[in-house]
Amino acid sequence: MRYHNITHDDMLNGDGLRVVLWVAGCDHCCRECQNPVTWDPDGGLLFDDSAKAEIFDQLSKSYISGITFSGGDPLHDANRLDVKNLMCEIKEKFPNKTIWMYTGSDWENIYKLRMMQYIDVVVDGEFKIDLKDQKLLWKGSSNQRVIDVKATLASDTPEKPVLHCGDYS
Repeated sequence: MRYHNITHDDMLNGDGLRVVLWVAGCDHCCRECQNPVTWDPDGGLLFDDSAKAEIFDQLSKSYISGITFSGGDPLHDANRLDVKNLMCEIKEKFPNKTIWMYTGSDWENIYKLRMMQYIDVVVDGEFKIDLKDQKLLWKGSSNQRVIDVKATLASDTPEKPVLHCGDYS
């Protein structure tokens, strides 16, 4: 896996104060994407032990709510396994920290992935410039959904997402 940045003390990409891992690789290539530099899976830096240590150092701080995986797309083929393994390790070491993930994929196509067991909130769907709305919380366009993964997977119909209580769309 490769990445472009690790953001500290972020308040824009999920609930609370967060660390954000911006991975490299995205096949969605949304028109007017805010991060087209992250599309190339061979771009950025190799995710190594030093990058992991930086994330764990941030997560060890009591005021950090959790981590957000963004990019690029954490579900890109170049990222999926490494992201899943990192999420598993984070949940083991920091069980009270939340994990958010931004993906251009739709919930209906990803909810059966094993990695969903580690995720608290998914913001799904491609960014659509004609549906852009700067007043939306935690998403860029009105087609995207802020999904409470735990509640959705626990429901009788996990293919139908339960929106996160903070999704004031």
